[in-house]
Amino acid sequence: MKLPESDKRIYRDVGEAMISGVCAGVARYLSVDAVWVRAAAVAALFLMPGISVVAYIAAVFMLPRWSL
Repeated sequence: MKLPESDKRIYRDVGEAMISGVCAGVARYLSVDAVWVRAAAVAALFLMPGISVVAYIAAVFMLPRWSL
């Protein structure tokens, strides 16, 4: 069974970055405003600080950069 391929990829959006562009890239991928993703990241930082910091740092190093 062949699954349909999507051209949609996740990147760090350096052009809209506040820190490193992870939240802006996730927002672009999900087609939502970056404010909502950043608010969710801050909430996750207070609820699960260890996992949130490790996940953010991992995303900085693993996601490719994208800018116009």
